[in-house]
Amino acid sequence: MTTDTQRTNAATLRSLTEEGAILVLPNAWDAASATQIAAAGAKAIATTSAGVAWALGRNDGQGMTRDLAVDAIARITASVDIPVSADIEGGYGPALEDVAATVRAIVEAGAVGINLEDSKAPGGPLFDPTEQADRIRAAREATTEAGLPELVINARTDVFLFGIGEEAGRLDDVTKRATQYAEAGADSLFVPGLVDLATVAELVTRTALPINIMAGPGAPSIDELRKVGVRRVSVGSAIPQAVYGLVKKAAAEILSSGTYTALNDAEDFGNLNAFRTR
Repeated sequence: MTTDTQRTNAATLRSLTEEGAILVLPNAWDAASATQIAAAGAKAIATTSAGVAWALGRNDGQGMTRDLAVDAIARITASVDIPVSADIEGGYGPALEDVAATVRAIVEAGAVGINLEDSKAPGGPLFDPTEQADRIRAAREATTEAGLPELVINARTDVFLFGIGEEAGRLDDVTKRATQYAEAGADSLFVPGLVDLATVAELVTRTALPINIMAGPGAPSIDELRKVGVRRVSVGSAIPQAVYGLVKKAAAEILSSGTYTALNDAEDFGNLNAFRTR
């Protein structure tokens, strides 16, 4: 059952991508990472399916079951007070009812937004735009059934991420998908793999949907993206990749030289030990 707090958080998440604003979403993968992101001042949190999957010993790209993903989301939403948008990959099944069942479960877990991608499998192929529009429509209907019609649907298209089709036609493909996804009930458009600033700026002019860009090393800065009209920026799996890179570096140092310099910037034990789930 949805709560007043959940409905308020859904409204807040919507307001954070209003015209002229830009929502920056560091991605969390467990309760501890979520609390650290909230403590850093984030206004909302998005999850990363890759980070969640890796922490569970699974592969990203539908390597998790619905139950595993929902359980992780529930732990994250219980650890913070700010809005949480859940990465539900492709909805944990190709059928409309698969998507609907996942959305209902995610609402029950406390999330107020979702990412729903149009990839059938890692690397492609993608669902036909009409097929994916139907899946988004099923997700939207499920939000109403679950008592949270305000839930934010961030429709992800992997045209640029996986280099689908001829390069010259990719922007047109994404534009076509944006139109159909918006008509089906999407609230924003997520285009990972697109970081060329001129192309991003062109896409912003082609759709009324707020554009979500996946940033990170080598991508334009948040300010550069804001200036061309991007209204939502996330970093995907970049933070857990950095964390696990540090794990490997620290372990190698301890095992080789017996020193601990890689641990110098570690978070305070008391801070990590102080949070409580709601």
